[in-house]
Amino acid sequence: MASRVPGRAGPPPPRRARRVFFAFTLSLSCTYLCYSLLCCCDDFGRRRLLGAPRCPHGPPGAGGQKLPPRARPRAPPGPAPRAPPAAPRPPGAHRPGAKRLPRALIVGVKKGGTRAVLEFIRLHPDVRALGTEPHFFDRNYGRGLDWYRSLMPRTLESQITLEKTPSYFVTQEAPRRIFNMSRDTKLIVVVRDPVTRAISDYTQTLSKKPDIPTFEVLSFRNRTQGLVDASWGAIRIGLYVLHLQSWLRYFPLAQIHFVSGERLIVDPAGEMGRVQDFLGVRRFFTDKHFYFNKTKGFPCLKKTESSLLPRCLGKSKGRTHVQIDPEVIDQLREFYRPYNIKFYETVGQDFRWE
Repeated sequence: MASRVPGRAGPPPPRRARRVFFAFTLSLSCTYLCYSLLCCCDDFGRRRLLGAPRCPHGPPGAGGQKLPPRARPRAPPGPAPRAPPAAPRPPGAHRPGAKRLPRALIVGVKKGGTRAVLEFIRLHPDVRALGTEPHFFDRNYGRGLDWYRSLMPRTLESQITLEKTPSYFVTQEAPRRIFNMSRDTKLIVVVRDPVTRAISDYTQTLSKKPDIPTFEVLSFRNRTQGLVDASWGAIRIGLYVLHLQSWLRYFPLAQIHFVSGERLIVDPAGEMGRVQDFLGVRRFFTDKHFYFNKTKGFPCLKKTESSLLPRCLGKSKGRTHVQIDPEVIDQLREFYRPYNIKFYETVGQDFRWE
């Protein structure tokens, strides 16, 4: 057995110890590397799942320190921002009420005061009226009731829909067509002294057609003999009792209300009060709602909460009538007298046109 030489180093440490030391060193290096990666990009795995950008290559910051999270921009001081305006209502969106067929009609007569009645009654909160004349029951009946209904304003269940077309009164088919729509329809007829009405009718036509013959020429077939031409529209419309017979075949007299065009001028509140009673709505208009316009010779509505200006009829209303020979007027009054008397008896009301 060989003897140990004095002064020389002992044998090298065992291999196991070196392996342990190497493993320790390797694990320490891996730990440091993982720490550095975590400092560079916190919650790395979750960011990748959410699609966040990977952290850039290179050191995370000076001295290997973790970068602070990027601060969100702060709103400048001042009042809170206003909410954006509401988007406009798309076509067809729900609106209160529904379009309904009229429950009441102003059916006549032309140049009797129908526009005034319409403009007055449409201010009533329980009445909604179409402003234009649809001429459905005389000219546009072929378009159908759906088309007619589409023209109407929206109303609530408690409101009445109303429209005005004065030519209905002298249209032979109108009573039957309205009855077929609804036998409960209420009818309003504004009547006026037929002689004055005829002159007003002629005055309106003359303003549009200045070359037409004179009123006297159009009124008579033979003036010397006093033969009135009842086929002329301005004269024929004033034969109220004849036109009324067509309506009484379909509607009882209780469903027809006659407004006096003359009383509408001198007492608009009283005459409109009777219209409201007929329609079954509360009395809304009083004398304080009206004033007399001396220029037009007609009452106007005073300004209301919804209108800063008084409400008067348009320029085509209240025209100065053409001058007519008094003898012609007397002849026409004699012509209308028997028709007027029969009309008074039929409706049970004396309009005092004689």
